[in-house]
Amino acid sequence: MPPSASPLPGPRTKTDLFFAFSLIALQGFGGVLAVVQRELVDKRQWLTTEEFVEDWAVAQILPGPNVVNLSLMLGDRYFGWRGALVGMAGMLCFPSVVVLLIAAVFAGVADVPEVQGALRGMGAVAAGLIAAAGLRLVGALRTNAMGMLGCWGLVALTFVAVAVLRWPLAWLLLIIGLPSCVWAYHCLGRIAPAGSNKERV
Repeated sequence: MPPSASPLPGPRTKTDLFFAFSLIALQGFGGVLAVVQRELVDKRQWLTTEEFVEDWAVAQILPGPNVVNLSLMLGDRYFGWRGALVGMAGMLCFPSVVVLLIAAVFAGVADVPEVQGALRGMGAVAAGLIAAAGLRLVGALRTNAMGMLGCWGLVALTFVAVAVLRWPLAWLLLIIGLPSCVWAYHCLGRIAPAGSNKERV
């Protein structure tokens, strides 16, 4: 696959890609979305906010962990199938070692009340990180083909379906996700002819 047409700089080498995703994985304890957005958009500037939102949306609906899917997508975009393997290896190698070590240590202290309290506190922090990252990505909705009002309507519907009605993911994608894709395709179809007419003028 050819490199991305984005004007932003991408990873220079597969080694750069490997260590970037290794760093993301080692930081992503419980709240990887905030880490991925900061590393790929703010620090390394491999993606714009709009590109990140689009790629993350695709990564979420594919089977498997979201960030692993994203590493495969970006690796393939810049270096083909070899880059996809390198990106995935970066996500899995070092974190696997860390998780095994933590699991061995945690097995001996899992019943300690202080440890359980610390884990609850870390869970709250992780939730806050995810919420903060989501709010930072709201700005990308301004340029969405469906319009800000339509996007917020879908956000509200999804929140009600997940938090109130407790729909499973499969039903959520079928009942809300599929119509949203059709609607977005329709909106993009209306924008394309308008752009073509401007170019002719």
